[in-house]
Amino acid sequence: MKLLHVMAAFAAMFLMGMFVSSDAQLQMNFYAKSCPKAEKIISDHIEKHIHNGPSLAAPLIRMHFHDCFVRGCDGSVLINSTSGNAEKDAPPNLTLRGFGFVERIKTILEAECPKTVSCADIIALTARDAVVATGGPWWSVPTGRRDGRISNLTEASNNIPPPTSNLTTLQRLFANQGLNLKDLVLLSGAHTIGVSHCSSMNTRLYNFSTTVKQDPALDSEYAANLKANKCKSLNDNTTILEMDPGSRKSFDLSYYRLVLKRRGLFQSDSALTTNSATLKMINDLVNGSEEKFYKAFAKSMEKMGRVKVKTGSAGVIRTVCSVAGS
Repeated sequence: MKLLHVMAAFAAMFLMGMFVSSDAQLQMNFYAKSCPKAEKIISDHIEKHIHNGPSLAAPLIRMHFHDCFVRGCDGSVLINSTSGNAEKDAPPNLTLRGFGFVERIKTILEAECPKTVSCADIIALTARDAVVATGGPWWSVPTGRRDGRISNLTEASNNIPPPTSNLTTLQRLFANQGLNLKDLVLLSGAHTIGVSHCSSMNTRLYNFSTTVKQDPALDSEYAANLKANKCKSLNDNTTILEMDPGSRKSFDLSYYRLVLKRRGLFQSDSALTTNSATLKMINDLVNGSEEKFYKAFAKSMEKMGRVKVKTGSAGVIRTVCSVAGS
């Protein structure tokens, strides 16, 4: 009889485990009952304001990317630090924009449904909605992420792929997040919109190595143009550069065409052509349709949005996105 009781207890625990694990997954319309207007509030806010700042789509998708690569997609990139030791204080995040935009959405949602919608979900949804509002692809954003309370500068510096990365580094950092070479190529496609600064690629022009001043993998005509008209010295840290010149407002295949012409802005762009598998992927994209690219990009964005998420009883719902203990 005692054995039967033990077996029954184990069976009950197993069933409870099944329910907990199924409840603790991301799902579409997670807030349907707890905050039914949440996703519409976000999309409406973006529709209302994106036309005043159409360039915000690129920073918001970059924020989502940088958030997911450090402790998973948990909104920790938004946290302020009084000691200057948070993720947003790390070199890769010093040029991030959109923090105030996300916080304003959070304030509206807190008024509608207090302590319900996570900052992590707001980042994921704003990234998608901002890209869509500017004519880019749509992708599914299942929700139910919860927020973290730890935000660390060193972790951000160690996990976010720098623009100076070679393919080995890129592959390792993406693999750490459960992302493969295909995801690397497709997510790099987000460089089709937005801008960067000379500080992200100056070494390619002036100080590439001890033996070569200029990166031989960079098209010489393009390099000469950048030196003459944009990044006029190694010390220029402020001049703005288009990552996809002439097409930075259009979410299209132009970025990949430039990469094949050795005109990708970053070493990490150029690195995609140094591997036969990634090079083939780029050629296949360029020779395919924009619709095919959009579908593939959407799958990789959905995959990235699930990286190491906190769900169920893990994590918290921060009431102020920039405050860890809120």
